[in-house]
Amino acid sequence: MTEPTGSGPASKARLRSARALRQARQRDRAGSFLVEGPQAVREALAAGVVTELFCDETVADRLAEFVGAAATSGVPVRWTSPAELAGLADAVTPQGIVAVARAVDLPLAEVLVGSPRLVVCCAQVRDPGNAGTVIRCADAFGADAVLLTAGSVSPYNAKTVRASVGSLFHLPVSVGATPAAAVEALHAAGLQVLAADGGGDADLLELAGSGGLAGPTAWLMGNEAWGLPAEHRALADAVVRVPIWGRAESLNLATAAAVCLYATGAAQRR
Repeated sequence: MTEPTGSGPASKARLRSARALRQARQRDRAGSFLVEGPQAVREALAAGVVTELFCDETVADRLAEFVGAAATSGVPVRWTSPAELAGLADAVTPQGIVAVARAVDLPLAEVLVGSPRLVVCCAQVRDPGNAGTVIRCADAFGADAVLLTAGSVSPYNAKTVRASVGSLFHLPVSVGATPAAAVEALHAAGLQVLAADGGGDADLLELAGSGGLAGPTAWLMGNEAWGLPAEHRALADAVVRVPIWGRAESLNLATAAAVCLYATGAAQRR
């Protein structure tokens, strides 16, 4: 198979440039980030945002699919040793492939064009695994966009990218708006805004049963440690709790988001 122009052994300069993207400041400066693991790289290639592909030469036989996709797209392939690839990867056990991809976030107004029916807004969510899992759940349950407000973890954090398992490349993501600006834009786009909170007055199942989730809906999800402060709850049209029948004190952010998004997606499809 003919590889794209520029393919071949990874030079020290290319490895150094890619390694720099492990730092947030360098990612912001370059407008690029690292994607690791077969599924995430596959989706990034399909989305057409990969600019460079680093492959472990010792597992070349397992990477033919990716090399072929790179050839089709004109993406240069850089062959590395296992140690060189480990220097790019964040995972404890690298899976033989790391891509450099262009940033995919869009302005708030752009992700809300058209008539979105299901959006999730993460207000100051700091844990990268939670943020990535919320993006994955939003993708799974048919959401139209994900908003990460100012103070939230970057969608390009290595753990966020890995936890999204490729879903980062499936739906629009916007970053940096304040919760107030995000809610204002969501209302302007015609969505009701529901805040998820364990102490909410409204019950998720009762709301679903009464048809309250059938219309265009955005979920406002709070920080892992302190939830949604009063000023953010006040922005919402209602504060909704997920009923818990067992002895667990609460649900973590990603689990609560999954339940709320699933219930809303199901209600909108009835």
